[in-house]
Amino acid sequence: VQLQAFGGGLVQVGGSLRLSCAASGRTLRKFGMAWFRQTPGKERTFVAAISRGGETTDYSDSVKGRFTVSRDNAVNTAYLQMNSLKPEDTAVYYCAADQMRWSTISRTATEYDYWGQGTLVTASS
Repeated sequence: VQLQAFGGGLVQVGGSLRLSCAASGRTLRKFGMAWFRQTPGKERTFVAAISRGGETTDYSDSVKGRFTVSRDNAVNTAYLQMNSLKPEDTAVYYCAADQMRWSTISRTATEYDYWGQGTLVTASS
């Protein structure tokens, strides 16, 4: 499966953005999906994930209550709605697909099989 993440950009602190991750080549319903983010010189860190059918979600403590992960398998796309953005949310955001799990989800980057190219989110005052 090929993943393409888009929707990043420059937003004011406190603002909102919605990232999208479009899949092609295979149906997205066969994959658990996750979002990770990375800043220069640091490791890629877990942000949010959603199971194949969307029944299970998970969030890092730093974004819980502000970000919402979702998916629409009918259009082969996963989303990350980001509200109340903070300067520390500034990063390159990556979507990732896991083909092994059914209803459970992982926070570990190495357990994801496919990755999108990343989209830059900058929250600035």
